[in-house]
Amino acid sequence: MEGSKKNQILSSFCNDEKLIHQSKHLLLELYGCDYQKLNDESFLRCSLNRAAKLAKASVLNLISNKFEPQGVTAIALLAESHISIHTWPESNYSAVDIFTCGQNMQPEFASQYLIETLKAEEHFLRILKRNPPSSVLKEIRTVA
Repeated sequence: MEGSKKNQILSSFCNDEKLIHQSKHLLLELYGCDYQKLNDESFLRCSLNRAAKLAKASVLNLISNKFEPQGVTAIALLAESHISIHTWPESNYSAVDIFTCGQNMQPEFASQYLIETLKAEEHFLRILKRNPPSSVLKEIRTVA
């Protein structure tokens, strides 16, 4: 496709008023976290569940895995997408991914909760705004 025509289509797509809603992808880096909390699978599952509730999300399922000698990966599957955490307790580091979509979502609340509950000394947050096509926004899904 010709460059200028492609840019016109993208410009038109991104300015579509129907795309104005909450669809965010938060990438959160947590540094200087509490070793014990980062290595506690049960604690992290509960923390993801609480973070999702604070973000006004509906948790469909929680899965996790504890690694040896340390580290945990946990994922909260949401009706509105997901929250995941990967921990490296030996480095007091955690990587969090929060992807939400929907009119009532407040993913920043989930982010702030995880920063505080894991006692991060430092953090770095990137927020990506997603722009799904209007056909996706019109879809109403129900939990089976």
